[in-house]
Amino acid sequence: MKNTGFLIIFIFTTFLTGCNSDKSNSSDQQISNNEVKLDTLTKHLKPFKENLPSIGLIMYNGVLQSEVIATSDVFSKPSQEGEQLFNVITIAETENPITTEEGIRILPDYTFENCPKLEALFVPSAYDMYAQVHNEKIVNFIKEKNKETKYTVSNCAGAQLIGEAGIARGHKIVTWIGGGEQLQKDYPELKVQNDSLVTYIKDGKFLSSNGNLASYISALNLVEIMTSAKHRKFVESYLYLDRLQNWKE
Repeated sequence: MKNTGFLIIFIFTTFLTGCNSDKSNSSDQQISNNEVKLDTLTKHLKPFKENLPSIGLIMYNGVLQSEVIATSDVFSKPSQEGEQLFNVITIAETENPITTEEGIRILPDYTFENCPKLEALFVPSAYDMYAQVHNEKIVNFIKEKNKETKYTVSNCAGAQLIGEAGIARGHKIVTWIGGGEQLQKDYPELKVQNDSLVTYIKDGKFLSSNGNLASYISALNLVEIMTSAKHRKFVESYLYLDRLQNWKE
């Protein structure tokens, strides 16, 4: 009888241990799965490093996403040794997601109020610049940030914001193909270049391009200025630009 009681207790204890073991394994598996999920969310995030130069990309609703992507494509690439060279950040008037002309939604990293110090500021465009040119907060942000930047870059109709900010008087600038004549009328203090002949130009700290995919040209030229011709070639190879340039059917 005693043996029977002992056997019952042993079986009951074994059953409880097995249940607890199953729960423990299940819990461990859940933690492991959560770690995997967490890793996919964080492993590609690049930390903001105070010692690195910061590249700022202004965004607003209706922005042409190629002009934002081009800059981030170029400046986010590491060195050949795998080291991060720049902080690449997006900036908007508020923390709300920005919807591009093409319909992609992007969450800005910073607002005009908390934007860190910038080494370079990129000003992209939209098909309709009326709202941006008449937005004092955007214009004033460009004006104030230009005081600290070493380089200020406009792509496409972003040149209108440069003109409205009044920061490039007497400097050469180019805009979208077909937009130069109106830009010159609106901002006679600018030296607007012939956009049918000029794709990109640098004058002092100001760089500009026709925009859209030509935004890669302004970004690549500036990354070479800020690093080296060797690094530029590395970035171009990283992006397979040679395949695009030499593509044949």
